[in-house]
Order: sequence, then structure tokens, then C-alpha cells
Amino acid sequence: MNRRQFIATTVAGSLAFSARSAQSNPKLRVAVIGHTGHGNYGHGLDTMWAQLPETEIVAVADADATGLAAALKRLKVTQGFPAYQKMLSETKPDLVVVGPRHVNEHRDMTLAAIQAGAKGIYIEKPLCRTLAEADEIGAAADREKTKIAVAHRNRYHPTHPVVVKLLQENLIGRVLEMRARGKEDLRGGGLDLWVLGSHLLNLATAFGGQPQSCSATVFQDGRLAGRGDVKPGDEGIGPILGNEIHARFEMERGFPLFFDSVQKAGVAAAGFGLQIIGTKGIIDFRGDKDPAAYLLAGSPFQPGSEALTWQAITSAGVGKPEPIANLGRLMSGHVIAGRDLIAAMREDREPLCSARDGRTTLEMISAVFESHRLNGQRVGFPLQHRDNPLTRL
Repeated sequence: MNRRQFIATTVAGSLAFSARSAQSNPKLRVAVIGHTGHGNYGHGLDTMWAQLPETEIVAVADADATGLAAALKRLKVTQGFPAYQKMLSETKPDLVVVGPRHVNEHRDMTLAAIQAGAKGIYIEKPLCRTLAEADEIGAAADREKTKIAVAHRNRYHPTHPVVVKLLQENLIGRVLEMRARGKEDLRGGGLDLWVLGSHLLNLATAFGGQPQSCSATVFQDGRLAGRGDVKPGDEGIGPILGNEIHARFEMERGFPLFFDSVQKAGVAAAGFGLQIIGTKGIIDFRGDKDPAAYLLAGSPFQPGSEALTWQAITSAGVGKPEPIANLGRLMSGHVIAGRDLIAAMREDREPLCSARDGRTTLEMISAVFESHRLNGQRVGFPLQHRDNPLTRL
């Protein structure tokens, strides 16, 4: 079974798997790591497990005393720890949640969970700060056979395999390119690339295959960004650069991906998303929207030649009602992603968005800054240097 077929069958299967596994397997013991004031618990990564009959939250760790007290009440657990290391050693959980949005803690928390014997980890995106950290996490997970799922939740969307199938069927003709834009709010540029662009780069690899090369240019206030423009990034990201980014990736399946982010150029109502542009139409995939995808059939290069209408794409197909009840809630609450991780643990397979996928996303982000550091030179994958390129600017 190839990657596309695997995705198409797994998303639907994971929904049905939940009820069966809850009946035939003991509940998985979940330990939650958060850090109030330093990334907190991500976007609901702590509370999602109460919605899954397969799991039971047994403990929570938070270095902030006030935050820990609130988490104990919110999660309805009695075991709370100021140090996650102590929690892991004493509770020996099956599954660990690395919740903080601050990326600088991800490496240490994830390695500690692996070393404590966790067989599953659900981690807030991005995976970590550097490719060196990602390599270390991946090697440890492979060694201990730990399944790591990254919370790029749109990657788990059941509409995704439908879009893959539509592309295979040439519904929009020959795919010419993919175009992604971040939210382009005050975070436009470097921070947008890391925080929101990471979702889109991750999603793009599911449609375009692995990145082959990247060329990019970064600007600050309309001029080429330089060493003096490097600054510490929010959310523990490390050094970032620029408030305007233009990048091109050559992708495995033969068409390019463009990523752009310009500070204050975004439209709040539109959010952020990815367009797949073909000779006979466009498929638009919006992040965290319901429906998630739309089709505009017809040539995108003949405006006014005919009345073109956007049609919703659901998990049932183009223009069909969504058959999955409360899909928006299941997606925003990470329920489908959580079920996929549990299925991956019990079926001994990779999650739909694995640590390897998270590392690829991180490598694409790093490649943007590496290319800019080299004056827009095209850089190939894998990157030779595994640090943050801006430390060498």
C-alpha cells in the first residue's frame, strides 16, 4: 500500500477504531506536561483525552504552582507535579502529552518521556527548534519504538484523503503549483512562517511529496533583511528574521510550492491556507475552517469566460453533505488526531503526522533562512547544517 492509499484508509478507519479499541483494550494512562506562562497547554492538548474512551488522564506536571492547581481541577486528576521528570518516573504513563507552545522545552520533555518508557507522545507543533534536536528525538523514538504524533491537526482531516483522490483523478487537470500564505497579521514574516506556515508546509508535503530544494528571500520593512535584523523569536523558537518572506520549494511530485507571508497583508476572515492550482481548476484548503476544502472548477486563467462557483469538499466528496457529525469539534479538539495516535500505537505503524513529518516541516522552515543566508541560493534537501541558519548569518 502506498502513502496515498494509506492516508485514505487510515483517517476513516481511526474513527471506527475508537469504539472497538475501548472495548477490547485497557485504557491508556495519559500524563500531561504543561507550563503555565511558557506556552501553557497548547490548543487544548490537555483536555482532549477526556473525550477519548480509550484513555485516562492520571497526572499533570506544571512548573507554575498556580497553573498546576488550575490544571488539576480542569483535568479532574489528583496527581500533580511541579517537575515533569518526577511525574514521568513515578507514574510511568503509556502516553505523554507535550503541551507547551514554547518550542525551547520540547526536546527535553520529549526525550524524558521516551526515556520513561512512554509508547506514545502527542506534541504541540512545531516539533522542536533545530534539525539537530529533531534528529535526536527521531533516533530516540526509533530506538525505543515510541510513536510520536505532531499536532498539525489539519493533517488528520478526513477531507484530506478525498483531496488526494481528486488529484489522482485529475479533477483539476495537471497540477501546476501550490500556493500557501500564513495569516500575515502582526506576526507576518519569520514568526508567521514558524507558527502558522508550519501547518501549511506540513500539509503541502501530503499533496506534493517531499521537498527537494528551496530558494527564498527575506525582507525587513521592504529591504533585504540582514544580520542586524535577527531577533529572538516568540514562543521559544530561537532567532528569527524578517517581516516579509517569499519562498519557492521544488517538490517530489514535480510541481512547486510557494510560501509567502507579508506583515499586515492578511485578511482576518480568510485565515490562512493552501491552494492547489491546476489547468482545470483550483482546490483550496483552509486551516481550521469548516468545511476545510473547496473546489473551483474551470480554468483559472480565463476569468469571465464562465460563471465559476466554489463547491465545498467534504469527507464524502465534492458538493456532498458532511456525514461525520460534529466534525469541526472533533478536529478543533484534536480527537481525530488522538485516535490516530492510539491506533498507531496498537497497530505498530506511524501516525499520520509523525516525528519524521514534523522534522520535514522544520527542515523546510530552516531551508528558507538558509537560502536567504546564501543570497537566495537554491539549497537542497537534506540540509547539511542541522542548526538554526540564522546563527551563521
